[in-house]
Amino acid sequence: MEKKTLPDGPNARQRSYLIGRLRKAVKWASLFQELCSIKGDSRTSLEAEAYAAYMKGSLLFEQDQNWDVALKCFKSARAVYEELGKYGDLENQVLCRERVEELEPSVRYCLHKIGESNLQTSELVSIGEMEGPALDLFKAKLEAAMAEARSQQAASMTEFHWLGNRFPISNAKIRVSILKAQELEKDIHGSAADSLPAEKKLVLYDKIFAAYHEARSCIRNDLVTAANSENVKDELSGLDKAIGAILGQRTIERNQLLVKIAKSKLNKVRDDKNEKVTKPEELVRLYDLLLQNTADLSDLVSSGRDRKMEEVALAEECELKSMVFRAERCFYLAKSYSSADKRTEAYALYSRARSLADAALMKLQSVNAADQVIIKELRTLCNESRANSCVEHAKGIMEEEKAPENLSKKISNISLNGTDKKMEKLLMEKLDTYESAVGEANMKVAPRIGTFPPAFQPVPRNPIVLDLAYNLIEFPSLDARMKKDKKGFISRFWG
Repeated sequence: MEKKTLPDGPNARQRSYLIGRLRKAVKWASLFQELCSIKGDSRTSLEAEAYAAYMKGSLLFEQDQNWDVALKCFKSARAVYEELGKYGDLENQVLCRERVEELEPSVRYCLHKIGESNLQTSELVSIGEMEGPALDLFKAKLEAAMAEARSQQAASMTEFHWLGNRFPISNAKIRVSILKAQELEKDIHGSAADSLPAEKKLVLYDKIFAAYHEARSCIRNDLVTAANSENVKDELSGLDKAIGAILGQRTIERNQLLVKIAKSKLNKVRDDKNEKVTKPEELVRLYDLLLQNTADLSDLVSSGRDRKMEEVALAEECELKSMVFRAERCFYLAKSYSSADKRTEAYALYSRARSLADAALMKLQSVNAADQVIIKELRTLCNESRANSCVEHAKGIMEEEKAPENLSKKISNISLNGTDKKMEKLLMEKLDTYESAVGEANMKVAPRIGTFPPAFQPVPRNPIVLDLAYNLIEFPSLDARMKKDKKGFISRFWG
């Protein structure tokens, strides 16, 4: 099991070592079964028999051979645990039931390999999401089985349909990548999508993006090698445009999910777990991304000469979404100004958000089969914008009325010596008292531990020696030792 948990999986040498250890485990499990059948009671003997059967099935499972024998071993172990789960105390029954549930995926996988089961790729994914010690070896082979199943399904996939357009697909790699992405999309948009946690959905979106990017990479490689065939190039270019548009739609969905997560944390108070609280500025940034995504998608869909009705409808949908996102962005931008106590700007932005939401609401109501959830959200946004604008207006008037009073209080508290400001002691100055110098977790206050840089302090230095006797010393004359200049005949007369 240690080798199975390596980041890149076991290599050939480690795999042979792993199978060798499994063989030893099967040998010891068989000896343990024989010993229990001789020395143990009937229940202990049955448990040892189930364990030995499970170990033998795991060895064959890992060796990719004798799937019928492995199936027989797993079924035998499952039958024993089912019988043992009917007796004994409650704890033992729960334990046996868990073992039966963990063995079920291995049985189904063996049936799939033999050909007696019609498992779909999505069912293999659901099996791989199960947890349990018996599934650790199973998960290592899951991806290979899913790739094999996709290849079989991709053989029948010859065209890709998008907004009334049909694009032929000849490359098998493109078919497999698109099929993988479509199966992952079923998990997000299926009936069980509401029960999925947000973190799991984000992981699925990342896998969808990876699959579609792989498909686009293969399409562009085919475009390079398409030579001078204009029809093939047009088909590949259309397929690349379709995949790009789907990527844009999924990006918008993912960013909307991030907005939903951020909104759920917007009004929360920081708890003991130090969970990150969303600020309005983060929602403004997310809505900026959404506006950019919708603009890019609209430009991509609008490109081209002969547009179909479905493409025109998608471009109009992008325009509607852009109006909604613009109203939401304006609302949270107003919130950020309100948190900074800028009443005038917040009031103006709330009023602007209300007008944008009203315009988007009127546009949506004029569309047939409009999304009622978005209409409800826009009505709520209109009401909240109106309420918040009234609150900001009232707060602004109150602050304006109290401004002279606050100013007079501040002026009255001014002192000429500058000692009116209470200085808090540093941590180094109050080590004998138990007081926090860091401050609260949600307050951005610098911790008062010590002054930095430290103040200058006087330090002792070497004494300065003044030589007072220098001016009183009579030094001997050195003229006799100095070089004498030679004078000429004329220079003697002129000195």
